[in-house]
Amino acid sequence: MNAQVWWHLARASGIVGWLLLSSSVMCGILTPAKLSDRQRPAWFLDLHRWLAGLTLGFVAIHLIALFADSYVEFSIIDLFIPFASDWKPFPVALGVLATWLLVVIQTTSLAMKRLPRRFWRSIHLTSYAAFFLTSLHGTLSGTDATNPLYQFTSIMALAAVIFATAFRVTTRRRRPPRGPKPIT
Repeated sequence: MNAQVWWHLARASGIVGWLLLSSSVMCGILTPAKLSDRQRPAWFLDLHRWLAGLTLGFVAIHLIALFADSYVEFSIIDLFIPFASDWKPFPVALGVLATWLLVVIQTTSLAMKRLPRRFWRSIHLTSYAAFFLTSLHGTLSGTDATNPLYQFTSIMALAAVIFATAFRVTTRRRRPPRGPKPIT
């Protein structure tokens, strides 16, 4: 087997995981947005959940490939404890923090029906942080960061998430205030 297969697998799975995360975040942002007068199809939320699950799968492949690769020699501690790595400690720590956030987001989403809605929502909003941490991790530690195709893709993904967020905020449905109804 080629000695660089693990390094290529680590790079590819990291990029694919990041693209899946970008897609999942986009679906998550647009799921409650008012895209039309018609109801959103149920498959849209299913797509969001499926992309999130695939994201974690590719993150797992990324971590396994980094551990198996012999060039940098990441230990389990390097992969799961922020700032433990000697190789690019800050960018690697961003990836470690993003991984933990993704695990917490996915775990609480699986337990969503058993959690208070406000608690779940506050955790789920950290998806924005996970996306930006992952984007910074790839840009600062990824060996493909100087590749023009990667740079173009990064700019497009960031622009898409920012645009979708702005769209959702500007088209958000206002809820009536809670509390007792006024006496008429």
